[in-house]
Amino acid sequence: MSIKSDKWIRKMAEQHGMIEPYEPGQVREVDGKRIVSYGTSSYGYDIRASTDFKIFTNINSTIVDPKAFDPKSFVDFSGPVCIIPPNSFALARTVEYFRIPRNVLTVCLGKSTYARCGIIVNVTPFEPEWEGYVTLEFSNTTPLPAKIYANEGVAQVIFFESDEVCETSYKDRGGKYQGQAGVTLPKM
Repeated sequence: MSIKSDKWIRKMAEQHGMIEPYEPGQVREVDGKRIVSYGTSSYGYDIRASTDFKIFTNINSTIVDPKAFDPKSFVDFSGPVCIIPPNSFALARTVEYFRIPRNVLTVCLGKSTYARCGIIVNVTPFEPEWEGYVTLEFSNTTPLPAKIYANEGVAQVIFFESDEVCETSYKDRGGKYQGQAGVTLPKM
């Protein structure tokens, strides 16, 4: 198993539709303004959050239960900047749609720019033959409100190619998050 380079990522995105929309380089500036970078890096791809967010709130004083998550625990928000309350979290979907090859596993890691501000992006794998928009989770570990910028880099995806194809892929198992289109809440 090996980590894949920028050349491999470009080839898989451009010839096989692995990432759409796809940026072959690193975008660090838009309209003359510095942004949190996104696009292809040396050994990964920096993804962006879209403008669609779900911000956690506990106005209903419910219990957080991954087997029976109450969708009323979130407030829907759409805009260029999401403000996460102190010691809370928000969900977002990526701008990019992914189609992971059968012999590849990815790991999604938060960008250091956000981590240095106390904003943590959950580490999650994209399994072989999973496809869809990624639902990202941002935890604000600080006692202050925190900003997430839409359409800018928020996390990096690292690709690992196996030396053999898996026997059963995420698609074969009928994974519950296959083909997700929007910000997707926990499912059982």
